[in-house]
Amino acid sequence: MLTGHARLAGVLGWPVSHSRSPRLHGYWLETLGVDGAYLPLPVHPGGFADAVRALAALGFRGANVTIPHKQAAFEVCDVVDATARRAGAVNTLVFRDGRIEGSNTDGFGFLETVRDQAPGWQPADGPAVLLGAGGAARAIAAALLDAGCPLVTLVNRSRGRAEALAQDLGGPIAVADAPPMADAALLVNTTSLGMQGHPPLAIDLAPLPAEAVVADIVYVPLETPLLAAARARGLRAVDGLGMLLHQARPGFEAWFGLAPHVDEALRALVAADIPHR
Repeated sequence: MLTGHARLAGVLGWPVSHSRSPRLHGYWLETLGVDGAYLPLPVHPGGFADAVRALAALGFRGANVTIPHKQAAFEVCDVVDATARRAGAVNTLVFRDGRIEGSNTDGFGFLETVRDQAPGWQPADGPAVLLGAGGAARAIAAALLDAGCPLVTLVNRSRGRAEALAQDLGGPIAVADAPPMADAALLVNTTSLGMQGHPPLAIDLAPLPAEAVVADIVYVPLETPLLAAARARGLRAVDGLGMLLHQARPGFEAWFGLAPHVDEALRALVAADIPHR
């Protein structure tokens, strides 16, 4: 039951009806007994900045930000942390002491889900190959580099976009026309290929070492053709749902004051209406 002291947060998007964030945050609010609510907040792009300031004025603790607002969220913040600056986008807003603070938890969510689904893996284990050069690739590449990955190689349909991203991030990062998989410890699909309604990702996993990890940030379906091929080769496979769940943890803790956990009950709840294949 909500009281006059209820803590409020939500997710800003356009559209936002597809978001599973209210479901997962609602699970944590209920299981942790928090006096609070997490709401879907559909906001047209033209009114994003005004909506964010209105939420802060209304006493909201903060909000998640999804498509198409992540870059606009970066601009509306009074303060952005290193994760947001490296990613060039904000997905988590915290309203504190009259200021709008922004961070990007996508990289954190990715690292946590790989550690969760591929126990023993560490970023320093070896080179990583990222397919794609969009916003998700930027956040994941930055997180891998900051966590000690010895080399990140970007492979993208538009080489120029990958080169621009590599130059922007700096560090041990390279661009290639084909995935250099012979020495890769991690292969990550950050594109929409394999998503429901999109073509599958056509790639031969045979050159990957037997101990390599294959991750896909797509989670509709849960088992993409890439992950099915990885499992068929006996490789460790990491699906995209875990990234969604783990990236939500820092925001929840900032808004509601408790550190949530990702467990099988939460995963089952959020995955209930997601096709497996």
